[in-house]
Amino acid sequence: MVKPLSILNVLYSKTGKILQFNTSAKAITDDQLLELLRAEHSFERGFRLLMSQYQERLYWHIRRIVLLHEDADDVLQNTLIKVYKGILQFEGKSKLYTWLYRIATNEALTHLQNKGRQSAESLDDVSAFLTSRLEADTWFDGNEAQLKLQKAIAQLPEKQKIVFNMRYFEEMPYEEMSTMLDTSVGALKASFHHAMKKVEAFFKEEE
Repeated sequence: MVKPLSILNVLYSKTGKILQFNTSAKAITDDQLLELLRAEHSFERGFRLLMSQYQERLYWHIRRIVLLHEDADDVLQNTLIKVYKGILQFEGKSKLYTWLYRIATNEALTHLQNKGRQSAESLDDVSAFLTSRLEADTWFDGNEAQLKLQKAIAQLPEKQKIVFNMRYFEEMPYEEMSTMLDTSVGALKASFHHAMKKVEAFFKEEE
C-alpha cells in the first residue's frame, strides 16, 4: 500500500538519554519482554525490544485509520510515549499486543476527532477529506485498485472501519478484537459483514 515505515525511532529514557530502537532485533516472547520491563536494570533493553517487535504493526494499524503517513507518524509517537509511561501498569489480563493496539486505536481516533473539531466536521467527513489527500501523499505508492479500496473503507462508519481493517488486513481473531474493542463477537461479525457489503457495493458502483 505504501512505502516502508519511516518513523522517529527514539524516545527519552528515564535518565534523559536518547533511547535508540534496533528494528532488526530477534523476536522474543511477551513473557520475556515483560520480565525485562519489570526490572529497573533491564527496563530500557526491554522497551527497545518491545518497540522493535511491535512498532511496525502498530504503525500499519494506525495508518489504516488515519490514512496519511505524517498523521500516522504523529499518532505512533504519541502511542509509544503512552506505552512507555504506562507499561508497568499492564496487568496481563489480555495479550500484550491487544493492550498496545487498544492504546493505538484510541490515539488514532482522538487524532481524527481533533481534526474534526478543528474543521467542525464529523469523523466521517474527516475520513473522506483524508482519502482525497491520499493520492497526493508521497508515501502512498498503491495502484488504482488499492486506492479505490481505501476510498471504499473511508466511507464506512468509524467502528466498521476499524473492525474491517483488523479482520481483513490483519486477520485478527474475533475473540481478540472483542477484548480490544469491548464489543461482543456477534456484534463484531455483524459489523464486518456489513462493512464487506458496503465495500463490495462501492466497487460495483465504480465499475
